Amino acid sequence: MKYMLVMHMNPVLWNGLSEDEQLAVHSGHNDYTKLLRESGELVTTQALAEPARSTTVKVRDGAPVLSGGPYLESKEFVCGFYLVDVETRERAIELAALLPDARHTGVEVRQVMFEQGLEM
Repeated sequence: MKYMLVMHMNPVLWNGLSEDEQLAVHSGHNDYTKLLRESGELVTTQALAEPARSTTVKVRDGAPVLSGGPYLESKEFVCGFYLVDVETRERAIELAALLPDARHTGVEVRQVMFEQGLEM
């Protein structure tokens, strides 16, 4: 079963961490990625830009309407994810708890319900 481990960022909380704490989170991701690669459970991982650099697209009357920023205003935002392939939901939760971000913010564990292969 595949699960997405969704990491959230709270800039106020992040800026309140010491430089050593921030470095521990960054280096923790290196160790975490290595663990997932060695276990064969890593499918992919991606870091996302902050919401100020995003564009929201809506189609109105057949034409795209663009607006700067996120779809929803929030103090926290999705900053990245790991996609893992594990045997059980419990393992996905166990892996989420190992993420360095889980010590500071929440990590959402969401099962992939349908996967469409892309053909080139």
